[in-house]
Amino acid sequence: MTAISSHRDHAVGRQKVQGHLAMLLFAALVSGSYSLGAMAAPHIGPAAVNAVRFVFGIAVMAAVAAIVLRGRISPPRAPWRFLVLGLLMAVFFVTMFVALRLAGPVSTGAVFTLMPLMAAGFGRLILGEAPRPVVLASLVLAASGAVWVIFRGDLDALLAFDIGLGEMLFLVGVACHAAYAPLVKRLNRGEPLVAFTLWSLFGTGLWIALYGLREVLSTDWTSLPAVVWVAVAYLAVFTTAGTTFLVQFAVLRLPAAKVLAYNYLTPSFVILYEGLLGHGWTTASVAAGALVTVAALLLLALSPDS
Repeated sequence: MTAISSHRDHAVGRQKVQGHLAMLLFAALVSGSYSLGAMAAPHIGPAAVNAVRFVFGIAVMAAVAAIVLRGRISPPRAPWRFLVLGLLMAVFFVTMFVALRLAGPVSTGAVFTLMPLMAAGFGRLILGEAPRPVVLASLVLAASGAVWVIFRGDLDALLAFDIGLGEMLFLVGVACHAAYAPLVKRLNRGEPLVAFTLWSLFGTGLWIALYGLREVLSTDWTSLPAVVWVAVAYLAVFTTAGTTFLVQFAVLRLPAAKVLAYNYLTPSFVILYEGLLGHGWTTASVAAGALVTVAALLLLALSPDS
């Protein structure tokens, strides 16, 4: 019995490490999309670019699923599950677009830091996951470091933060994203992960396409510069198909709060990428906030799940 128990503990520990590595890769991939997205943004509307990224992302994931499953891709059981999951992610993307027009990136980024704490609440409500105090403390510390980076170490800007309509709308979207992770674990019925990812992407893409149909039809796709298609390719492969798979891979191995906490690494990765690309390094004060986030996430990764 002892040998069996030891083998089981070793397997569980290996799965947790895999989950953390998956989310570390997730944060690195998502962060890489910011520079490309900024270059493509002046040439195409947000609804159109996200609709086309999901079309390509679904095609990529379908090809992967066909290879992994040897062509045996069957229609999903209980398709309502993927409409629910897709709707949650679509609401997140749509409210983010609207919020960025009404509020701007700094305040929306500040609202975004509430996601892992919300995920902890939804994890408790949906899955009965009760995070330890050290996990909650790590989340708060990581959020503090992320907020410091988002506001670029400007205490006056942080104190002047004001909640408006854009921030309130994005708060709804953040709550939907936070509920997504525990619901993936709750709604999964044992189907292959690539198939589950494919149908989840399809659900999100369907809602996004319905929302942005007018913009999609009015876009002159033949006159778009090459940078748009480079951005679309990156978004489709890495930050649509790739990151959706990574999140679903991780939530089957880690509590929802730990999974979504890796979003806090995005500002730190952006700082690193911008410096490596020769766009300049940030101030020591902002870098210190990034290090606080990294340290808190390391503590989070090493802490017990419950």
